[in-house]
Amino acid sequence: MEISRILDLFLFAVPSLITGVIAYYFFREHTKNEDGRRRFLLKKDLQVNALPLRLQAYERMALFLERITPSKLLIRVTPISSNKNDYESLLIQAIEQEFEHNLSQQIYISDKCWSIVTTAKNATIQLIRKANMLEKTDTANKLREVVLTEMMERTSPSDTALSYIKNEVSELW
Repeated sequence: MEISRILDLFLFAVPSLITGVIAYYFFREHTKNEDGRRRFLLKKDLQVNALPLRLQAYERMALFLERITPSKLLIRVTPISSNKNDYESLLIQAIEQEFEHNLSQQIYISDKCWSIVTTAKNATIQLIRKANMLEKTDTANKLREVVLTEMMERTSPSDTALSYIKNEVSELW
């Protein structure tokens, strides 16, 4: 009789245990799905707010690159004297000021893009310095002429970086 009673209790407990295990797994999966949904909605809201800031940063980097393109830089920054070294310093100072003005934008663009923008800036400065070291460069106007001639023969570093920015922005869509 005692075994029969234990068996009856066991048979009554098994369905309850099975129901409890199923309920546990169901609620665990439900909670996991709800957490995932909340994370997705939060990420979506953050992207909606961050996308305009990122696009603005890319716009400012594009403007920076356009402004340091040697042909445009030489038109905008005119020599104040005929001394080529003074003009070289003036051009480099203009590039550095532009760069410092846009320094905070690196937060919103990718590391690779920022690296390419920095490389374009440094390559433009190097181009100006190399042109200044040439023997045929003896005045500020001659420096302008040499740099512009160099840019006719090859693509400027700014143009290369700008095409990378355009590709990266197109991937945002």
